[in-house]
Amino acid sequence: MKVYLTLDGGNYIKNLQLEDSKELRIIIPLRDLNPRSTTPYITVILILINIGIFVFEMFLPRDVAMNFVYAFGFTPGDLTNSILDFNLGFIGFNIATVFSSMFLHGGLGHILSNMWALWLFGDNVEDRLGHFRFLVIYFLSGFFAALAHYVLNLTSPVVVVGASGAIAGVMGIYVILFPLAKIKTLFFILIIPIFINVPAFLFIGVWFLSQISSGVISLFDDPYGAGIAWWAHIGGFVYGAYIGKRYRKKRRYYNEFY
Repeated sequence: MKVYLTLDGGNYIKNLQLEDSKELRIIIPLRDLNPRSTTPYITVILILINIGIFVFEMFLPRDVAMNFVYAFGFTPGDLTNSILDFNLGFIGFNIATVFSSMFLHGGLGHILSNMWALWLFGDNVEDRLGHFRFLVIYFLSGFFAALAHYVLNLTSPVVVVGASGAIAGVMGIYVILFPLAKIKTLFFILIIPIFINVPAFLFIGVWFLSQISSGVISLFDDPYGAGIAWWAHIGGFVYGAYIGKRYRKKRRYYNEFY
């Protein structure tokens, strides 16, 4: 989940944690039943870096932490202003925050949901793409996620943080390469826990449709999308699906030729 943060002394972050926790109680993907043949070094390193930075944030005084997030989170309005002023240095810095914002999170629920999704889907995608290619595509997914958000929020003064745009790209690749892989999922009917194996195309497909519906509603109702950058998720996912389709086609051609 890529989120908006307002600079109001941290009250919004507290609300965000509650929203994330509630969402996690409704449906929880536990693991995928999809074997891999290599160790996902890059996935593990990305998770450890994200957790390390989050712990660092937690030990900062509140005002310092908010300034830290404001400095290294991505703010669409700042990028637009730097372009209008033709300030090349500031343009470069704001583009750099697109990547630094991928390592910032707004609360415990936020980082837990993102890192769990990265672990769940990242290991198999890294296994298939290779370590270096996976890392490059991870950052490119985050970039195109931010670009989609930026196009629809050119003057927004609200900071955006989170790894979910990049992770949405990983999910897009996953559903193309492993559409029938089973995902063991926990959900609740009233208070009764139900465990079920759901095919990836169904689980991720429902997730993606929820992003589209929420994104469209946010265009006409809430300009800040209830604190969630829906279109960043959509942009990252579409880019990932495009890469997955190209990679699957290239791999099929190679296998047939071989």
